[in-house]
Amino acid sequence: MPETLSEISLPGIPLFKRGKVRDVFDLGDKLLVVASDRISAFDHVLPSLIPGKGAVLTQLSRFWFDHTALVCPNHVLAADIADFPSELAPYRALLDKRSMLVRKADVLPVECVVRGYLAGTGWNEYQKTGRICGIKLRGGLRESDRLDQPLFSPATKADEGHDENISFKAMEKIVGSETAKAVRRLSLELYQKASLHAVSKGIIIADTKFEFGRLDDELILVDEIFTPDSSRFWPLADYAPGRSQSSLDKQYVRDHLLRSGWDRSSPPPPLPPEVIDQTASRYLEIFRLLTGLQTL
Repeated sequence: MPETLSEISLPGIPLFKRGKVRDVFDLGDKLLVVASDRISAFDHVLPSLIPGKGAVLTQLSRFWFDHTALVCPNHVLAADIADFPSELAPYRALLDKRSMLVRKADVLPVECVVRGYLAGTGWNEYQKTGRICGIKLRGGLRESDRLDQPLFSPATKADEGHDENISFKAMEKIVGSETAKAVRRLSLELYQKASLHAVSKGIIIADTKFEFGRLDDELILVDEIFTPDSSRFWPLADYAPGRSQSSLDKQYVRDHLLRSGWDRSSPPPPLPPEVIDQTASRYLEIFRLLTGLQTL
C-alpha cells in the first residue's frame, strides 16, 4: 500500500494556496499543483487519508488533459518530474506522480457541472421542483435515469461552506454572457468526448464538473478533470435506473458518512480501515479501466 501524504511542505517554495485536496506552490510565472491524499465530502476535509489517492487524481487528470486537448486547451506545462525546474529537485520523491507544473490563469468563480444522468443533488432538486438549476425536465423520471440530453448546471464555488446550484442566468451575471456561453459549449463537448471513451471501457460518466480559467483572453481547463473526486463513474454492466448505482468514485465515502449518523456540520469522523481500503481500491480500479494502464 502506498504511503499517505497529508499537507505538503516544500521549504523555500512559497505556498500559493492550500485547497481541500491540493496544495499549490508559486514558482513565479507558473504554479506547482500537488495532490495530497486528503479526501473531502459534504464540504468537509475528512481526518482520514486515502493511500495513493493523490497519484490517481494527478495521473488520471493527466490522461484526460491529453485526451481532450483538441476540445479545449488546458493549464498543464509538465507532468513528468524529469521536466520540472531544478529548484524542485530536492523534492523529487515527494512530488513524483502526484504533481503537475501548470500555467497561471485567472480562474472563473463557478463550478461547471454537466449531468448526463439524474443523480445526487440533481435528483434531490428534481424530486422537489421538477427542475435542475431552473431548467424544467419532463415528469416521471427515476433516480439514475439517463437525461434526454446532457444538462449544463453551474454552481457557485466556495473555498469554505457549501457550493450551491445556480441558474445559467445567474452564471451570466457572474462571468458575463459571452464567457458563460463559451464555457457551457466547452463543458458539453468535453463531457461528450469523455463519455464516448468511458463507455467503450464499460463505464458510465453520470456527471462531472470542470473549472476554467482565462489566460491571455483564452479559456483553458484548470484543476482536475474526470477524476473520481469530480465525477460519478458507474459500471455499465451494473446500471439499472430507478435506484442508486454502484460506483467507482467518492460516492462510496459519501454513502458511508450518510449511514454513519454524522450530522454533516460537526467535525467529520475518521473513516474505518475497511472504507479507506475500499476507497483506495475503487480509485485505482477506475484509473486502470479508463487509461488501460496497470500502474500509476
